[in-house]
Amino acid sequence: MATLNSAGMYYPLTKMNFFVSIEGVGQMAAFNEVTGIDATVDVIEFRQGNAHSLAPVKIQGLVKHGNITLKMGYTRNQDFKKWVLDCVDERRKETPRKNVTIELIDISAGSPDTKVDAVKDSTLTWIFKDAWVTKYTGPDLNASTSEVAIETIEIAYEELTIPN
Repeated sequence: MATLNSAGMYYPLTKMNFFVSIEGVGQMAAFNEVTGIDATVDVIEFRQGNAHSLAPVKIQGLVKHGNITLKMGYTRNQDFKKWVLDCVDERRKETPRKNVTIELIDISAGSPDTKVDAVKDSTLTWIFKDAWVTKYTGPDLNASTSEVAIETIEIAYEELTIPN
């Protein structure tokens, strides 16, 4: 259960704890940033020639989704890397589409000591259906710094569901 403040209102969720899972991919990478979650509905303006108003009526058009970007610390995880490489392989036979789930974890709801507990306590979920990797960027390498090697992948998807 989320924490209430003295005014009886819920505290806003922090964005620092989240879990990314990909359908059919075992062990996951260590993601440190997710950006680009969005959906846009086209606006279609329509006016009948014999309408009394000179203003057009606005109706809904197609729903469009941007790509999401995942940044992760470089790991030797082969399950996740295989899916990424299968998507960007020049000799692929078909695009290996998967459902990607991102869960924002409410750390005030309990003690997410383990990954299982953290997923169970998630409070907001985004499901990206029929997703596939459209871009992979390897880490920048610099021998004079002691930073984590960050890889970036961009994922296209067809449908966004927010079940809760």
